[in-house]
This record gives sequence, structure tokens and C-alpha cells, in this order.
Amino acid sequence: MDDLSNSSLRQGLLYGIAAYGIWGVVPLYFHAVGDAPPEQILAHRIAWSVIFLVILIQVRQRWSDLGRCIWSRKTGLALLISSILVAVNWFIYIYGIASHQVLQTSLGYFINPLVNVMLGMVFFRERLRLLQWVAVGLAALGVIYLTLASDQFPWIALALGFSFAFYGLVRKLIQVDSLLGLTTETLFLLPVALACQIYWIKVDRSAFGSVGTRLDILLILSGLITAIPLLFFGAAARRLPLSLLGFLQYLAPTLQFLLAVTFFNEPFESTKLISFLFIWTALVFYSFDSWFAFRARRAADEPSPPSAKQQIEFEPLACEATS
Repeated sequence: MDDLSNSSLRQGLLYGIAAYGIWGVVPLYFHAVGDAPPEQILAHRIAWSVIFLVILIQVRQRWSDLGRCIWSRKTGLALLISSILVAVNWFIYIYGIASHQVLQTSLGYFINPLVNVMLGMVFFRERLRLLQWVAVGLAALGVIYLTLASDQFPWIALALGFSFAFYGLVRKLIQVDSLLGLTTETLFLLPVALACQIYWIKVDRSAFGSVGTRLDILLILSGLITAIPLLFFGAAARRLPLSLLGFLQYLAPTLQFLLAVTFFNEPFESTKLISFLFIWTALVFYSFDSWFAFRARRAADEPSPPSAKQQIEFEPLACEATS
């Protein structure tokens, strides 16, 4: 059992690193398709994702499960809301990269776990522990400082952090697996995406088929870029404890941050440095709190060893049984 458990843990770790690693370097992909406007990239991402996900549904023979997701009033309505949230999140993310604001996109996903903590307090009446309060307070100070000290409101970071947090909140309430959820969401978005594509072709504004073969191929690959890391994440989530998965989530914004200051050469002046230091310190407190909470839960779940008194009481019984 230990060998199987360790093997599953190793597999989960590899899947998690692959998922967050791809999400961390995906700005390079959106930079490569930068000849297309963000709204057209989003439309292609939706359309090609549907094709790839429908193939997966067919391979796994999950049409009946998909039908229940779509036609269930409660689940369908929730996934309709989550589809709007994920479309907003995708568009802002693509826009942030296209407008050379990758630092803001990384900041958005750094603050996302702390926004999740606040949503848990508001919607599930979760009581924040001391270190969680400290983390949320430091993150708020970092955002406030960035807002006041710079000439630009960090709306991209806040929009990404909050839209993805609310997306996660909706998905938590319905608990649909990643394949069914994403397929349903993209199917809901598909009519709008196709209508926009038809309009752009009609008014001769479509980048697809007019810029070059390289761009066309890259846009087609957007379905794979979207679905593959999500499937890796689902495999990791089934194999890893939430505490370890929580630590891995910082890999993606860290890679985005490194790309922003190296590959994209975005200015990282003292104002942004101080703001990020607030956020990173907040995440240190948040991570320590998560680790301590995990250790406490694990200790509570483990059966306690028999006390000295219990051992003394059981020893005579053992002697009687063997006499």
C-alpha cells in the first residue's frame, strides 16, 4: 500500500507541475498569437476547445453525464454563470498579455488564494485564523500601495484574482468534474464565439485565414493549450493532498513574473517591488497557516496510541489468553 501511495503521490506531483508549469509559460503562446486581437483569440479558444473536449467526451463515453450537466436546471444555471466568469477571466488575461502587462496578470494569480479566503468567510461563514487575517491585511496593503503610488489602477490584477475566485466558488457549489464542467461552459459560449467569427469574416476583420498559416495553426492549437493543463490539474487533484496542491499553485504566477521581467522586459520599478513584497509576505503567512492547519487535521485523523494505563489493563488479558 505504501508503494502504491508513494507512486500515486509522485504521479500527482508530476501532473501538478505539468499543469501549473504550462499555465506559467502560456503567456509565450498568447504573445505568439499577438497578431490577432484579444477578442478573436478568445473566440478561437472557445471554439477549438469545444472540438477537443467533445472528442474527449466521445473517447470516454460520457455523453449521458454531459447531458445531465446541461439539462439539469440547477447545474446548468450554475455552469452558465461560471462560463461567463471564465470568459471574462480569459479575455482579461489575454488582454493583459497583449498590452504588455504580464506583471499584473501574475499579481492577479498571486492574490487569488487570498481572495478565496475572503469569499470563504463571506459565503461559507468560515472564521479566519490569525495568520489568515495577517495575510489578507498584507495583501490589501500591497494593492492599496500599488494603487496610490503608481499612476495606474491595477484593475487587471484585481479583475483576474476576483473573477477566478468567483469562478472557483461557483464550481465548488456544484462539484462537477473538470472535463464535464469545461465542456459545458465552452458549449454555452460557443454560439457567441461563432457569431462573432462570422461577423469578423463578413466585415473582413478576421485574423484567421488572412494573416498567415503560422497564426492559423497557433489559433487552432488554442484548444489543446486550454484543455491539456486542466486535465493534468484534474489528475493531480485526485492524487495530491490539498495542502501540496495549494503550494504548487504559486508555480504559475512565479513563472509569469519571471517571464515579465526577463522575456517581456517589463519595467519593475520600486513601487511594484514594494507591492509584490507585501503580496509575497502575505503568501508566506498564508502558506504557514495552511501547513499548520493540515498538520492539525492529520494529527486529529490519526488514531492515538494506547496510553500506559490502557497497556497495563490489556496485559493481564493477554496472559490469560495464552495460559
